[in-house]
Amino acid sequence: MKRALCFLLTFVGSLCAADHTESNSNLWLNYVGDHPLGKGPWGLHLESQIRRADFGENWQQLLLRPGINYTISPALTLTAGYAWVETHPYGDIPIAAEFPEHRLWEQAVVSHQALGLDWTHRFRLEQRRIGEVNAITRDVTNWRYENRIRYMLRTTIPLSDDKKWYLALWDELFFNFGSNVSMNYFDQNRAFIGLGRQLSPTTKLEIGFMEQTVQRRGGVVWENNHTVAVWLMSKWPFGGKQ
Repeated sequence: MKRALCFLLTFVGSLCAADHTESNSNLWLNYVGDHPLGKGPWGLHLESQIRRADFGENWQQLLLRPGINYTISPALTLTAGYAWVETHPYGDIPIAAEFPEHRLWEQAVVSHQALGLDWTHRFRLEQRRIGEVNAITRDVTNWRYENRIRYMLRTTIPLSDDKKWYLALWDELFFNFGSNVSMNYFDQNRAFIGLGRQLSPTTKLEIGFMEQTVQRRGGVVWENNHTVAVWLMSKWPFGGKQ
């Protein structure tokens, strides 16, 4: 209890001590595929995210995130994978130069029904190697290691009798930890509301608004990113499971 209270006070104190806050308008175009491999429990996770700043005019980030799924039951799926991320300067307080990141990640997705709705809990752990770049030569001079834990809660609300149209709601919290983290244990929060459409038994499309609140490394710069997000999601089977 004491540790939780200390963390809360630290978090609230960092909010009050923020020296700079910037607001950005971004556009994210995302594909997320969880493709069963045959009739067994194994599957392939394929994900790409094109993140653009200034209403889509300039680069913000590029993310490629493949992984391997293992379905234990209809209510529990485990995944492990790798991610490549490239972050570009954007906004009113840009970083000095674009930088790369290599990331390993593991997650558990738990689903259940409550209050007449389908709920999903996603727990993700990330091991991040972030490139520190010389602003003049653009060379990576060091790979900084950090850990991050994430938790997402998601639900959908049907809007039509056939449930093909629905409202998608989710929120995800991010926290950093490890010896290289000192000023931003809170990393960010993402809150999303959008309209979804089931295009086929294995494919759906969601378009909506995401509010992303980010605390930069150092703890004094905060971003409020107002983001239009488009998600194309597929569970198309790769062989043998039609």
